[in-house]
Amino acid sequence: MSFRSARVGVIALLLGGCGSLPIKDSAPPRAVDVSTIPDAVPRAEPLSKYGNNPSYQVNGATYQVLADATGYNERGIASWYGSKFHGQRTSSGEPYDMYAMTAAHRSLPLPSYARVTNLQNGRSVVVKINDRGPFHENRLIDLSYAAATKLDISANGTGMVEVRVLDARAPAPPPATVAHAAAPPQLYVQLGAFAQPENAQHLADQLKSHGFQPLIQSAQLGAELLHRVRLGPLPSVDFADALVQKLLRLGFSQRSVVIE
Repeated sequence: MSFRSARVGVIALLLGGCGSLPIKDSAPPRAVDVSTIPDAVPRAEPLSKYGNNPSYQVNGATYQVLADATGYNERGIASWYGSKFHGQRTSSGEPYDMYAMTAAHRSLPLPSYARVTNLQNGRSVVVKINDRGPFHENRLIDLSYAAATKLDISANGTGMVEVRVLDARAPAPPPATVAHAAAPPQLYVQLGAFAQPENAQHLADQLKSHGFQPLIQSAQLGAELLHRVRLGPLPSVDFADALVQKLLRLGFSQRSVVIE
């Protein structure tokens, strides 16, 4: 666990009973031209001495670290961190530099290199993953301020992205083409995926009893046909966050944010 993560946990513990809010993160005090900041350059290097335990715990949750990130390609919600942690020690031991092209991830080996693409505008950057986080359950990756700004998500705070790990021994592939104009990404909360359609229908009926309008979407995954119970498409990340909290209060423990 990084110093950053540990400190956040301590602050939350100390302030949880008094109604105070933790200090908010922020952008640099003056404008920075991030267009002059180059992407990270993948290079083969040993795993860092820190941050690569097979598993670790943060705020009572256990996270598993991948032994091999080959072929990793996921879609999810990106957030970012900035001046609040600038200069502090990351999980890998490197100092955090909000002007460098870096990122934090819960399960990728440290360091890893990945191409992160904003699915809403097609912008793409290459980052070095050298930290652990984010520990918000609906987030996939925590970008440096520079990386988030180059992707045009720092002003909004979050963005829908694709994270594709790069092989440091091979030339970085060109950015993927994202047909965002013709087919914008769709955001859902998924509550289950079942081989038996009656199980999907049972969950959908439970959701309907609480006033939701769930979808049952069937998809062939390899040799298996799965029936996925979802809510959406949703209008925004904030809406998805609020929906997840409501589902938690209603006792729906299995849920995940999905982008397609």
